[in-house]
Amino acid sequence: MKFYDFTVLDNKGNEVALETYKGKTVLVVNTATKCGLTPQYEALEALYKKYKDKGFVILDFPSNQFLEQAPGTDEEIDSFCTLTYNTTFPRFKKIDVNGEHTDPLFKWLKEEKPEADGEGVVEFFKKAFGRQPVTGEITWNFEKFLIDKDGNVVKRFTPATKPEQLEEEVEELL
Repeated sequence: MKFYDFTVLDNKGNEVALETYKGKTVLVVNTATKCGLTPQYEALEALYKKYKDKGFVILDFPSNQFLEQAPGTDEEIDSFCTLTYNTTFPRFKKIDVNGEHTDPLFKWLKEEKPEADGEGVVEFFKKAFGRQPVTGEITWNFEKFLIDKDGNVVKRFTPATKPEQLEEEVEELL
């Protein structure tokens, strides 16, 4: 299976075939609007604006699985992100990224890259939850997957990895 084999729902409930993004470098991010990492939206938008004309896109998948930090409807989440951070990259329907109802795309992403590169999340997770994160699971909001133009998962980054730290990897894939 490849990234382009999936169909997802946008934040209005419309089906979007990911083959729409064929030939682009893609960053998939699970997000939340009430998280300490929510300000990453600003840096994500800056990264998107800098490289979108060169074939780069960010796909935003809100998830309410981490301490219910993505409350509200898809419309409310979109409104918040647009008004607060002026985001213009595509946003999709709120989904589960772990557990019994994991979205098929995220199940595949985690199988392709079971562990994230970067620092900080394991220590954070242990402090917040008193245990190690489960290998392969999304550990927190703003975990990121970098997909090349052929639909392969190239890297997975921890939530603590700031979007501006991804510029070199993005540039290499463009």
